[in-house]
Amino acid sequence: MRAPTTASPRYSGIAMILHWLVAGFLLANLALGWWMKRLIGLDQFEAFQLHKSIGMTVLALSLARLGWRVTHRAPALPATMNGFERFAAHATHMFFYGMMILMPLTGWAVVSVSPFNIPTLLWHTVPLPHIALLHDLAGPSKAMAGKLSGGAHMAMAFGGTALIGLHAAAALKHQFINRDGVLGRMVPFLSATPR
Repeated sequence: MRAPTTASPRYSGIAMILHWLVAGFLLANLALGWWMKRLIGLDQFEAFQLHKSIGMTVLALSLARLGWRVTHRAPALPATMNGFERFAAHATHMFFYGMMILMPLTGWAVVSVSPFNIPTLLWHTVPLPHIALLHDLAGPSKAMAGKLSGGAHMAMAFGGTALIGLHAAAALKHQFINRDGVLGRMVPFLSATPR
């Protein structure tokens, strides 16, 4: 008879890699999104192409991360976390997944209905077609779709920035105040054992 195994207090290596890749690309793209509007001419064009390339990479990595998460159980939250903290942790993760998937999709929608009709070449290599259903809309409908998708994209940029700040603050609180090992669940060189 085999001895019972205990669940790991840490996320798997694949989950950690996907988390930090998405986090890095997402932070870079939020910064690029604010900065590129100040550029002009070819510099702005190149920045927009890079923004779209990073956005679609975030989408692909986020879908991979979601697939991994569905098939691999997350480590249990510390027993010391109260009901509100547990609810906030789960809600934050759901909002993150929504943002990581919907934000690139709304950006793709914006590009698809843009009156400039500029093609997208991801990483200067892979052509990204417009979303045909949106690209083929008639004038007023296309303008409305652009307004809605652009508004949603901007709202998620602001909301996502706030959510990232909240997420980082909560992780630091757990690391330095609660000392419950929560940050070590996702950071390889930190302990996931409560102190």
